[in-house]
Amino acid sequence: MPPKKSKPSAPTIDASVSQDTALAVLDTLATSVAVVDLRSRVKRLNAAFEDLLGISRRLVTGTKLSQYFSEPDLLTQAIDAARQDAFTVTRFEASLQPERQALSLPVHVIVSRTEEPDTVMVELLPLDKQLRQEREERLVDQALANKALIRGLAHEIKNPLGGIRGAAQLLQMELENKALHDYTQVIIHEADRLQSLVDRLLAPHRKPHVVGDVNIHEVCERVRSVLLAEYPKGLKVERDYDLSIPEFRGDKEQLIQAVMNIAQNAALALVDLRTRGKAHITFKTRVARQITMGKVRYKLALELHVMDNGPGVPDSIKDRLFYPLVSGRDGGTGLGLTLAQTFVQQHQGWIECESEAGHTDFKILIPLS
Repeated sequence: MPPKKSKPSAPTIDASVSQDTALAVLDTLATSVAVVDLRSRVKRLNAAFEDLLGISRRLVTGTKLSQYFSEPDLLTQAIDAARQDAFTVTRFEASLQPERQALSLPVHVIVSRTEEPDTVMVELLPLDKQLRQEREERLVDQALANKALIRGLAHEIKNPLGGIRGAAQLLQMELENKALHDYTQVIIHEADRLQSLVDRLLAPHRKPHVVGDVNIHEVCERVRSVLLAEYPKGLKVERDYDLSIPEFRGDKEQLIQAVMNIAQNAALALVDLRTRGKAHITFKTRVARQITMGKVRYKLALELHVMDNGPGVPDSIKDRLFYPLVSGRDGGTGLGLTLAQTFVQQHQGWIECESEAGHTDFKILIPLS
């Protein structure tokens, strides 16, 4: 696809700015940015670009940036276009070949002139990251819509439930034929079940957000102990912790419930493997750097993985996994993951899921700074 021209969008670098200051400015950008000369030789690049390539900037500086692209001529043509017209920005899609990665990375490339003579700026946006951010924005909007819908619907259901249950109790008191009490008991029990469901739907919005110091490994250990007590045979719960992760401010009980809901779903999905003694659930914690969530860039974030070796999430519900009342198993209410997502979102975080047969990974991201 030939490069396209448009108006500039990337920031410009003033020639009067020192090298150290220019690098400091570039390092504040979330996107991958490099400044190259007209022969595509790298003069400087930011930390995000360094991470994307998987090579230190010291080794990249002075080399041709085009050599890291599957089609070097596309970048060369874009640099020529930017050089000939200082008022345009050239955009195209290409494939980057990061160090130590067998597969190329599809990226959206933006090339524009800078104020510095004979240089251009190259900005890269990984297409999968761009698509993930767009999907996250859609899911956030959907979560807000679901919240409003649930609260309105729950209140509409709750009001008549009390009347139905009360009428059934009065009717039971008036019935002389005791055999008919079975029917009134059905009404009472079903009303109670619906009341419990409504209470669970409203629970995240009723309970106050109790903030304190949270150690994520204490959260994981609490959930692990419950799992091992409930499933003493056939299930192995493994730990892969980064003990350097600092404490953060949050609601410990909400996070325990969020992790518990995910882990309980995993344990229930492993029923066949548990009977054979081959079921595994793993808690893995790591620190993620330079993470964007909800259009906000965070330097550090907690990354908690809850992984299992079960059959995987059915394809039919993958896109609706966190929607209320969506369940992949018989007898499920479809509220566990919805509540987990709500609790994590109240910590400015997010839950993602990647699943295939034999490996399901629920990743919880929560900002640390």
